[in-house]
Amino acid sequence: MNLYEHTIVARQDTSPAQVKQLSEKYSKIVEKNDGEVVQTEDWGLLNLAYIIKKNKKGIYMHFKIKGSGKIIDELEKNEAIDKNLLRCMTVKVKKFNLEAKYFSKKDEYEKKEYKKEYNRG
Repeated sequence: MNLYEHTIVARQDTSPAQVKQLSEKYSKIVEKNDGEVVQTEDWGLLNLAYIIKKNKKGIYMHFKIKGSGKIIDELEKNEAIDKNLLRCMTVKVKKFNLEAKYFSKKDEYEKKEYKKEYNRG
């Protein structure tokens, strides 16, 4: 079985209920094709590097998937049709880093505390 990290970007005006539906929809597609969603992360609303379809921000969702290549083909086929999505990206990896939280609020808080201590001393 191959390991993939799959990230999708939804439009900024997508409601939290729709975001949850999207996450469930793509998780079901993976499971239907004999795959496994190892981890799902909701990165939230982030700025885009450039305007995509008149959107300056997007809601990011990240999946760690274990399965075959046909799962990715099926995912990307369904994502191309979906009007709520702006972009998707899939990367094949050798192993998952399950401890890393790329966009957690705690990291930002620790960075601010470090800056405060650095500026004082």
